Amino acid sequence: MFRILIAIDGSELALDAVRHGLELMRRGGLQATLVLGHVQEEASFMELATQGADAVAEAAVAAGRHLMASAVALVEAAGVPYETEIALGPVAATLADMVENCGCDLLIIGARGLGGLRGALLGSVSQALVHQSPVPVTVVKHAEPQELPDDGDDEDAA
Repeated sequence: MFRILIAIDGSELALDAVRHGLELMRRGGLQATLVLGHVQEEASFMELATQGADAVAEAAVAAGRHLMASAVALVEAAGVPYETEIALGPVAATLADMVENCGCDLLIIGARGLGGLRGALLGSVSQALVHQSPVPVTVVKHAEPQELPDDGDDEDAA
């Protein structure tokens, strides 16, 4: 069965990626298992020294589950088969590894929309994944809210 990794970070942009994956399955009749993947940055030396590796790892997994809750709810409501994966490490490289380890055929990620100088200075996980991923990557842009057309009836506005 086709497997799709969707990068989840708890943002609305990640939920856009989930919605896109669900739409591919619904409209295209694609039979797939979604793998909801979350990556936590590794703990600092200070965190490890003061809290211990086990406590830090448990906290990271708990935080990952919390950040994935909305995505899990969307997928469960759609009745689509899914799995969850939580890992620690540099986000782009770890997601690329997750693609391979989970046997995924496609990676979907939400776009942050940082363009130009800001995007170049801060880097882009989606941009890095386009280069590092062993499978095709779909970058989902956030839908801009649509403005309602002005019907010209402003009589009540006075």
